[in-house]
Order: sequence, then C-alpha cells, then structure tokens
Amino acid sequence: MFGTRQNPTGAYAELARESDVRAASPHRLVVLLFEGAASAISVARVHASEGRFVERGANISKAIDIIANGLKTSLDVQAGGELAERLSALYDYMVSRLLWANMKNDVPTLDEVQSLLGEIHDAWRQIDPDKQQQGS
Repeated sequence: MFGTRQNPTGAYAELARESDVRAASPHRLVVLLFEGAASAISVARVHASEGRFVERGANISKAIDIIANGLKTSLDVQAGGELAERLSALYDYMVSRLLWANMKNDVPTLDEVQSLLGEIHDAWRQIDPDKQQQGS
C-alpha cells in the first residue's frame, strides 16, 4: 500500500549532491567527478573484501564511467595541449587497470588507481580559480 521503503538519509544525500552539481562551476564539477570516482572505488574495495562480486563490479563500472565519460571527456586537447593528451592517456590506463581489477578481484590494483586519481585530484583542487580570486 505504501510502496517500497526509502532510505531518508540516502534521499537527502542525493538531493544535496544534485543541488551541488546544479550550482557548481566547471572547475567544481571536475572536483565532483574525482570525488565520485574515488568513492566508487572505495565502495568496490569494501565489496571485494566481503566477497560481494556483483556490487564490486557495479562500483568499478561506475568509476570507469566517471573516468571515461566524465573526466576524460572534460579534457580540451586543443587548449590543454600535451598536458591534456597525457591526462587522456592516464585516464585510459586507469580504465584498463579497473577492468583488470574487476576481472581478477585485485584490490591492490584498485588502490593503484585510487592513488593516481588522488594525485590528480589534489593538483586540480590547488588550481581552483575561486580560491585564486579570493587570494588576490
């Protein structure tokens, strides 16, 4: 009669995430992509350690989607030149490593990709144009 039970905390988090995305600058959207990919990999790691392979695969697929269809497609190779080309190649590498991790249930490979994403994410946060304008 009342339908399925919904998790109010999850619904609130989803609403907050949607609001953040709608109000975000292009720079902030890329930060959100990094955070989403990192979160998906973290959740996949937990599922891998607990033997939940379907859930692990779903979260690895989510991370792959964010990297390939979010981070990589946000690159402007014309404006970014060699740096953008190298990032594109690195994103391809991450996707291939995530595929490997999924096939082999290889948690150290998940850690490797998480570390690579973390380094780029940190660099991206440091070049935040909003913070640079506030410092002027």
